[in-house]
Amino acid sequence: MIETENAHLRFAAESHPGMTGKQNEDRYGVTAFEDAGEAQERSVLAVLCDGIGGHRAGEVAAEMGVRLITDTVTAGDGSQPVETLSEAIIHASQAIYQASKADNGRAGMGATCACAWVIGNRLYTANLGDSRIYLLRKRHFFQLTTDHTWIQEAMDAGIIDAESGNGHPNAHIIRRYLGSKTPPEPDFRLWFFEGEDDEAARANQGLQLQPKDLILLCSDGLTDLVDDNAIREILMHKKLDKVPDILIGMANEQGGHDNITVVLLEAPKKKFKPKRPRKRKWMVGCIIILAVVSFLLASTVVGFRWWKDRQETTLTPTITEQVTEETVTELPGEPMALPTQTATVADEDQSTSGEETSQPTITPWPTDTQAVP
Repeated sequence: MIETENAHLRFAAESHPGMTGKQNEDRYGVTAFEDAGEAQERSVLAVLCDGIGGHRAGEVAAEMGVRLITDTVTAGDGSQPVETLSEAIIHASQAIYQASKADNGRAGMGATCACAWVIGNRLYTANLGDSRIYLLRKRHFFQLTTDHTWIQEAMDAGIIDAESGNGHPNAHIIRRYLGSKTPPEPDFRLWFFEGEDDEAARANQGLQLQPKDLILLCSDGLTDLVDDNAIREILMHKKLDKVPDILIGMANEQGGHDNITVVLLEAPKKKFKPKRPRKRKWMVGCIIILAVVSFLLASTVVGFRWWKDRQETTLTPTITEQVTEETVTELPGEPMALPTQTATVADEDQSTSGEETSQPTITPWPTDTQAVP
C-alpha cells in the first residue's frame, strides 16, 4: 500500500511518562494509506505498544513493535486485514525476541500491542497484553479488547472477582506480549454485542463504523487510574484534539504511576463514500497509442489499394487498332500468322500462259479457297 498524508479519519494522540520520573516506554504510530489496487480504498492504521522489562530496554521493544507492524502492513495490499495483522504481530514478536538474545542488556524485553486498522469504514483490531481499544458510539462505550493478564484470566475462570483484583500483586503480570520465546497468538476477538462467545466476537472483525464513531487506544497507565465512565464523559463532551491532554492530566492527578498514552480515531461526520477509482494514466496512453496505430494501418491499406489500382490502369494498354487490307501490324514476340492469300484465275488463257496476275487479293481468313469452275 501507499502511505499518504491525507487520512480519511481525524485523529489525535499524545504520550506522557507519568509522574514518577520513569522513562517513557510507550510508543505509538498512526499511518494513513491509499490502496494501490483498483479500488483505491483509503485506510488508517493505529499501533500502540507499551514496553515491558524496565531497565531491560522496554522502550526498544515498543519502538520495534510499532515500526515492524507498520512496515508489514505497508507491504501488504489490504485485501486480507486479519491475516496481515497476524503476520505483522508474529514477525515483530520474533524480531524482538532475537534482538533480546543478541544483547544481554536487553534480555527479557517485550511490549504489549494494540492495533486498530480502519479500511474504508470497516474496523479490524488485534491485541496482546493490557493495552486496550475502546469504541464510543453516541452514548454507548464499548471495551472491544480483552486484557491478557493473570488477573483477567483468574476473573474469567471465576477464581477472583473484579473487586479482589484491585491492588492484587499479580495485577500486572502479562500473559501475552511481543518478544516472547514462543510466538504469541494475536487476539482477534472484537467484543461488541452483549453475551456473545469467542467465535462470535472474532466474527465481528470488519465492524462497520458509523458517522462520528470514536476509537480509543490507550496504555494501562490511563485505565489503571481513570475509570471507563470518566473516560466516556470526556470523549462525549470534549473536542477531539483536546481529549488526549485532558485524559493524561486526569491520570497524572491520580498519581501518574506509569506511562500514559492516548490515541484517538474519529469517523467522519458524514456517511462514508467509497472513493471512485482513478483513471490510470498508462491506460489512457495505451488507448491513444492503439487508436493512432489503427488509424495508420487503415491509412496504409487504403493507400496501397489506391496505388495498385492506378498501376494496373496505367500499365495495361487497350488494343483498338484494326487490321486492314493494306496494313498488318506485327506485335512483339513470335511472328503473327498472316491471313491466307489465294490467286483468282481471270480466264483460261491467262492460266495457261503462265503469267501471274498483277496483284494478289487478300482474303480474310477463314475463306473458301475452292477454284472457280
